[in-house]
Amino acid sequence: MILLLVAALLMGLLLIPFGLPGLWVMVGAALAYSLVVPGAIGTVTLILVSLAALGAELLEWSVTGRFTRRYGGSRRASWGAILGSMVGAIVGVPLPIVGSVIGAFAGAFAGALAGEFTRGSTVAVAGRVATGALLGRAAATAFKVGIGVAMSAWILVTALV
Repeated sequence: MILLLVAALLMGLLLIPFGLPGLWVMVGAALAYSLVVPGAIGTVTLILVSLAALGAELLEWSVTGRFTRRYGGSRRASWGAILGSMVGAIVGVPLPIVGSVIGAFAGAFAGALAGEFTRGSTVAVAGRVATGALLGRAAATAFKVGIGVAMSAWILVTALV
């Protein structure tokens, strides 16, 4: 049974860079394991990994917006990057394997670019801001994968002890 848990956790980790709900797959796997093997994973662990997943989701969007602002972007560009990233991930899904990743990164860039252009920024300024949004999206994805690794370790240790 532990091998199924490991497989589900690995699958969840692989889903994260594609913009899919990998952290929630991990939470679901931990919940399922706790139901199938009573007493293996406690309620406190389930609540804490759920809160970690929620925190990671919030962190993902805020990091993208913060990078956009750090590169000189306005609030409008930050929101454009966040919304563009979401829309891009959804639009990119039909392209097999990497579509949602490319879509999320391109969406963050395009959303920030559009946000700056609607403020009347020059091409150079808007391009710099959009590059910041793209870098922010990459950093956010890396943070989210890191949190996923920590969650996986936590769930496995709890299940094995």
